[in-house]
Amino acid sequence: MYNGFRVGAVIPALNEEQSVGLVVQDIRSQRNSDGTQMVDDVVVCDNGSTDSTSRVAIEAGATLVTDTKRGYGRACLTAIATLKEKSPEVLVFMDGDLAFDARDIPHMLHSIEQGADLVIGSRSLGKCEPGALSLAQRIGNKVATLLISLLWSARITDLGPFRAIRTSALDQLFMRDEAFGWTVEMQIKAIDMDMSVVEIPVNTRVRLGRSKISGTIRGVLSAGFGILSKILQLRFSTPFVSSSQLP
Repeated sequence: MYNGFRVGAVIPALNEEQSVGLVVQDIRSQRNSDGTQMVDDVVVCDNGSTDSTSRVAIEAGATLVTDTKRGYGRACLTAIATLKEKSPEVLVFMDGDLAFDARDIPHMLHSIEQGADLVIGSRSLGKCEPGALSLAQRIGNKVATLLISLLWSARITDLGPFRAIRTSALDQLFMRDEAFGWTVEMQIKAIDMDMSVVEIPVNTRVRLGRSKISGTIRGVLSAGFGILSKILQLRFSTPFVSSSQLP
């Protein structure tokens, strides 16, 4: 718990046996000034791994759920459904590849405490180890964030997966994307609803293991198409109706 907020962490994972246990341990090691655990619950969604991801996650102390239907957003939605049983006020999203440092979680939670609805860990604003992001990732992120900035008149520097959001805000977004458009859907819908969206710098390391996105041409093309098509869909489709707008 962080200053009265119950906090849950979501880790979507696919063949991350080398790193997922370390990520879980890092999250669980974050402590408040009085020594109490900052993140109450950590849920790993194994999204069809063929290695020992599930076993390693459980041994590290995470609650494990599985969903064999592949998709980044799908894994997040499945983990969220399990976390909702614990009634967290804040959800933290973090990849299972050890690219991010859990010591940035307190800064995210502080921003939430100060009034933010959604906090994005920006790799562009933080320090990035050489090789942590491929050229394709850097270019794709630049194009996507520039497009969002132009279409929504909002300053966006990153679509990074390391983020925190109030559960009450997430509930209003009606998240639907089950693939790589998940992160951009969350940001754009939050902007559309005039939520408080804050970016903070986070440091990025070279991930452990091979990336499912930047590690293959197919992964790069699939992620790029998913993100750009989601941006255009959200810009030119009929605006969604949130729970707060229902009669």
